[in-house]
Amino acid sequence: MANKTVSAERGSTFSTIRNLWPYMWPEDRPDLRARVVWATVFLLVAKLTLVAGPYFFKWATDALAGDQRTPLALPALLAAPVMLVVAYNFVRIVQLGFNQLRDALFASVGQYAVRQLAHRTFVHMHQLSLRFHLERRTGGLSRIIERGTKGIETIVRFTILNTAPTVLEFALTAGIFAFAYGWQYVAVVAVTVWLYVWFTVRASDWRIAIRREMNDSDTDANTKAVDSLLNFETVKYFNNERMEAERFDRSMARYESAATKTWTSLGWLNFGQGVIFGVGMAIVMWMSAREVMAGTQTVGDFVFVNAMLMQLSVPLNFIGMIYREIRQGLTDIEKMFDLLDVPQEVVDKPGAPALVVASGRVEFRDVHFAYDPNRQILKGVSFEVPAGKTVAIVGPSGAGKSTISRLLFRFYDIQKGAILIDEQDIRDVSQESLRAEIGMVPQDTVLFNDTIAYNIRYGRMNADEEDVKKAAELAQISSFIERMPDGYKSMVGERGLKLSGGEKQRVAIARTILKAPPILMLDEATSALDTQTELDIQSALDLVSKDRTTLVIAHRLSTVISADEIIVLADGQIAERGTHAELLRHRGLYAKMWDRQREATEAEERLRKVREEDEFGVVTRRRTPEVVDER
Repeated sequence: MANKTVSAERGSTFSTIRNLWPYMWPEDRPDLRARVVWATVFLLVAKLTLVAGPYFFKWATDALAGDQRTPLALPALLAAPVMLVVAYNFVRIVQLGFNQLRDALFASVGQYAVRQLAHRTFVHMHQLSLRFHLERRTGGLSRIIERGTKGIETIVRFTILNTAPTVLEFALTAGIFAFAYGWQYVAVVAVTVWLYVWFTVRASDWRIAIRREMNDSDTDANTKAVDSLLNFETVKYFNNERMEAERFDRSMARYESAATKTWTSLGWLNFGQGVIFGVGMAIVMWMSAREVMAGTQTVGDFVFVNAMLMQLSVPLNFIGMIYREIRQGLTDIEKMFDLLDVPQEVVDKPGAPALVVASGRVEFRDVHFAYDPNRQILKGVSFEVPAGKTVAIVGPSGAGKSTISRLLFRFYDIQKGAILIDEQDIRDVSQESLRAEIGMVPQDTVLFNDTIAYNIRYGRMNADEEDVKKAAELAQISSFIERMPDGYKSMVGERGLKLSGGEKQRVAIARTILKAPPILMLDEATSALDTQTELDIQSALDLVSKDRTTLVIAHRLSTVISADEIIVLADGQIAERGTHAELLRHRGLYAKMWDRQREATEAEERLRKVREEDEFGVVTRRRTPEVVDER
């Protein structure tokens, strides 16, 4: 079972690296490919220069010790001890320069990979279905994307610029040892490196589970924090600040425990690596020391062996760090790739043409739909919204009214039937062109945390200032905006919470006016408002819907009296249809709903009058004694 798990993890690792490869070697950016090539060349030159450095150290040591076996190939001036010391340090500076040049060349490659993958993830999130976004956890999702983008550059950098050169440096070191000192030295170094790599891989695999636990705890804590802050008012309403803090602290306690284990395990990993390499280095230096005492090696050889091993410890440490960083980076971005693997539920057909709207006639033809196969929502619904006319859909809660608006926008695909706009099946045209032709004023308007002007201009981002102001005037919100201290530059707050419900609805109407769509969808646009505000906004909605094909999803029947046709949904089917007067005469479901709402409205009005009279009476009684006293 354990072997299968390791095999699965390795498969996931190779799959993730394969997914990353297009970002490390982008086909459409030859300039970045050239940077990768030159960065690799400079790194290889730096490695060759680094290997040459210990020779100058050896020769300088021998020259200072009076040993005359310095290579004859060196000129007399360069063979001088002082010049050998200068040459040794010059080689180290050159090697450092090549490394920095490599990093500078590769910086744009890494950042390009981060930007492209982050952009692809962002676009993919917007392409996923409404079903996915209704089930998502916003805080956790943002954390996954944040960690994933941070892990990309690490993986890209270490994969291209460190893994192969590290292997090359070990090969060069082994070749020098074999040529100059014999296979015994190579054997000891090879065993040391093998043990070092084996221990690093095993320990890093063990740490990956701890890292995943830490990430999961971090995601959970961030999810709870964001969810609680987004619902700040609800927390206050129910006095649950302490409970929310305790929930968050429990998640952070799990994160604390996992993070502590992560750092503790890193300490054990580093200690184990140090022990393995220290023992191997001690054996090689002991072998060299014996030969120095026997006269078969010089003191310079002893120094050379030590310098080569010290240099080898750096790439060996990189092997450990590379593996750790790549595995941890893969752990961080594997969930991002899981997100990218989530399939789009609604996809355009290959080569789908743009929707062409001539008149704007909308037709639902025998539409069947279910969110879940075991619960049918719409059961053969058929109706038509003629061009330029208004059709209202009413019915009890759960009848499928809002589902119709989601299907018209093609947030979901129907299981049977067809939805047509000017005889074009919306499944045959591109989603972008479909949504460009439909305007929406929803029941719950959520605004961006930006200015009022930005939120109105969202209907048409290239609109100028005059168009924005004209749309605000038509939506009957311009006078309110002009009274604000910053006017159209006033910030609306998170989700528009600085504005009242009626003000937010007017902003939604203004941006729909600015979009100027031929087809309009009003999804219970006034159901959350008080009666007076509803009446004020209804006049703005009537203005917006004039001469447009309009589909109204209504809760309050008083808002759809003037509709050209009213369709009554019940249990996913059309129970009644006709004008307001016809449906009242029929005395069916619509008439019963109308009577109930009228009674509720009258009761509400009577209660309001009683409160006003009571308030007036209280005021009168309070003022009367004062008047008497004054007289």
